[in-house]
Amino acid sequence: MPDTSSSEGGGFWQLPLAGLLAHLEATPDGLGGAEAQRRLARCGANRLQGERGHPLARQLFERIRNPLVLILLVAASISAASGEVASFAIIVAVVLLGIVLDTAQEYRAARAADRLRASVALRERVLRDGAELSLPADAIVPGDVVLLGAGDLVPADCRVLESRDFFVNEALLTGESEPVEKQAVHAVSAVEVSMAANAAFMGTSVISGTARVLVCATGMNTRLGSISASLRHTPPPAALQRGTYDFGMLIVRVTVLLTLFVLMVNLLLHRPLLESFMFALALAVGLTPELLPMVVSVTLARGAVRMSREQVIVKRLASIHDLGSMDVLCTDKTGTLTEASIRMVRQVGLSGADSPRVLELAWLNSRFESGLRNPLDAAILRCRSDAGGWHKLDEVPFDFERRRTSVLLQRDGAPVMVVKGAPEDVLNLSRRYETADAASPADLDADARGRADALNESLGREGYRVLAVAWRTLDAGRSHIDRSDEHDLVFAGYAVFLDPPKPDAGAAIAALQRDGVEVKVVTGDHEAVARHVCAAIGFRVDDALCGPDLVALSDEALDARLDGTNLFCRVTPAQKARVIMALKRRGHVVGFLGDGINDAPSLHTADVGISVEGAVDVAKDAADIILLRNDLTVLQRGVREGRRTFGNIMKYVMMGTSSNFGNMFSMAAATLLLPFLPMLPVQVLLNNLLYDISEVPIPMDEVDEEELAEPHQWDMHFIRNFMLVLGPVSSLFDFLTFALLLRVFHAGAALFQTGWFVESLATQVLVIFVIRTRRNPLRSRPGRLLAATSLAVVALAVSLPYSPAGRWVGFTAPPLAFLAALSVMVVCYLLLVELVKRWFFRRMPPKRSARAVHARAQLPYTSGA
Repeated sequence: MPDTSSSEGGGFWQLPLAGLLAHLEATPDGLGGAEAQRRLARCGANRLQGERGHPLARQLFERIRNPLVLILLVAASISAASGEVASFAIIVAVVLLGIVLDTAQEYRAARAADRLRASVALRERVLRDGAELSLPADAIVPGDVVLLGAGDLVPADCRVLESRDFFVNEALLTGESEPVEKQAVHAVSAVEVSMAANAAFMGTSVISGTARVLVCATGMNTRLGSISASLRHTPPPAALQRGTYDFGMLIVRVTVLLTLFVLMVNLLLHRPLLESFMFALALAVGLTPELLPMVVSVTLARGAVRMSREQVIVKRLASIHDLGSMDVLCTDKTGTLTEASIRMVRQVGLSGADSPRVLELAWLNSRFESGLRNPLDAAILRCRSDAGGWHKLDEVPFDFERRRTSVLLQRDGAPVMVVKGAPEDVLNLSRRYETADAASPADLDADARGRADALNESLGREGYRVLAVAWRTLDAGRSHIDRSDEHDLVFAGYAVFLDPPKPDAGAAIAALQRDGVEVKVVTGDHEAVARHVCAAIGFRVDDALCGPDLVALSDEALDARLDGTNLFCRVTPAQKARVIMALKRRGHVVGFLGDGINDAPSLHTADVGISVEGAVDVAKDAADIILLRNDLTVLQRGVREGRRTFGNIMKYVMMGTSSNFGNMFSMAAATLLLPFLPMLPVQVLLNNLLYDISEVPIPMDEVDEEELAEPHQWDMHFIRNFMLVLGPVSSLFDFLTFALLLRVFHAGAALFQTGWFVESLATQVLVIFVIRTRRNPLRSRPGRLLAATSLAVVALAVSLPYSPAGRWVGFTAPPLAFLAALSVMVVCYLLLVELVKRWFFRRMPPKRSARAVHARAQLPYTSGA
């Protein structure tokens, strides 16, 4: 099959259609299923590079290439060559644990995330074997025939076979913001993509109309694929990625410094070079948070699975953190605060009386428009079924700047343009209005305009949504219209709709607010309608800001209005994005819930974009999270799951900071004071191996209720302070252990190393029960697997010196009196950590948004003490 992909030198849009079909070995009626499968195997899935994770073997190879792993393998080889079989075995076990566990868990996490994403993946209407099928976008192959409509993303580079008022937004490729009409012309001589009027390209979006298109290029052979390196930049790191990286670098920097210090001291004391090198290497391994990537991956994947049970599908795993950190949610009104079961209840003229003429004109406009039909159109179409002999000549599709749709119709005489849209805009274009005598419209003077505005306001205060309907007769012979024809209209009246408020919307908003999330309603509707709905569900409007007033505000003035304003009315898509940017400038983590074509910019702008399963393709593609039900209650449960996930990640971080820093400090001091190594390299590695095993169940741990009741953000200053305050507590008990072993039990090298191994591992592992909660540890139940694993590791550490395996790694059986004393010391250590922890959280709490602080002041805080 010849290549018809896009290129600078020309493309498929330049070929005659018959020749193109012959090249592709295709027909206008699509491919057969068997042939499509052969092409899929030959051409590959319709994806851009970077849209899939690496295969399992590639992930294993990438981890083996890690410099630290390579050093460990060299160290294992040296140990084997020098006869240190125990060291060799432990190093290999550590490497295998890190690589296999990390790779397997992350692979499983990625597979789980892929399955969830696939459940909300974009699907296309494709002709196969003469029938219309719904297929995933990545199953499309060259030669397929795809049916497109308003709201769809173009899934590949395509040639237009048939079209009707088919307008496409090509801003991604050409930078042109205005929609471009595509038509089924035979061939275009232009080389540039922007001039290819008979082609639609991957990644662009359908604004209005319908089309049947022939797929000519897929995946990396598309125009978007050829320039994906410049157009599809890797997004900037999310807050979670930045936080984990900063934490890892903080630990690594301190580890490297202290490890080099320990190595230098050993060399100055003329200790054996190989032993000193192995000890320093073991320290580097033991003090590095090598399980952090695995803990993050597994915790996020587990969070995504839990959220899926709450009918929330996560497309981008890192967005779980953003959802949990979200302190402001901007949401539309329709379908969120209301039932989205819209009914047209009245059609009124300027006098306020019922007007069958308004129904007729509104129905004709909705019947013949080719754009994406909204719920108002569906409500209108349910009221009639007969076109009455009218047929369509042309259309000016809806856009969010004009806020109206115009269709040109004809029955017997001169063509008539029927306009339906926002009341203010349609009235501004009208010069006359219909009276009881439809043949003699009256001038729409100041008095008549005042009555029209008053009627609109009155309907809005009663909670009705309103569309204005107008018309204009054009000259005979006209078959085309554009925006310049939208003037001197005859105002017919209003189509009046009712969308009942959701009974549970108010409770869902109250739950979000109790959880520290401020809700702001951002809608294109009239202020009176929005206020009525808010009042009906019990949502208090503090202040409202309308689109026309927002235009007049500078960025500084808008910032000043934000905190007191929770209702934005009559706003355009650009104004929605501007409000979100202003909130982000003020330090808020902002979520946006939207489902329409116009919502894509705001979904991209927000920290976390949220859409619904029934949204248009453009919105679903832009969103990070998909709700399977358009309901704030579902979202509120998702927010809490996001916080649960973040809470478990932070437990590992706190463990790493408190125990690792203390161990590093103790190791450095012991190296200076002792005439022998405080632990043999193999013992350090074994300590690290057992400690890592105890940490594996952290992603499955329980999270306290108060941790779910407010948004949290990654705070490196808090983490650093926690390390500097809690780490020395660990070192203090290490030094007490040193004194106990040297002064009371007169320990030699073997007993000292054994005693400190047991104490170090016991304190490192058991402190998780204190650090995992801000409560009294006895009143916060840990996960069963975490508790069982931690206690089993400590039991193994205590019993190991008494076993044959213990002698194999250089241990000696410690006196039972030492174990008794150690038990008392561990209990004292945990009690002291608990006291210091409480003091720390009182004096140096983590940063919270102003909204979270306000919400927390309204909640009873259960300390558990």
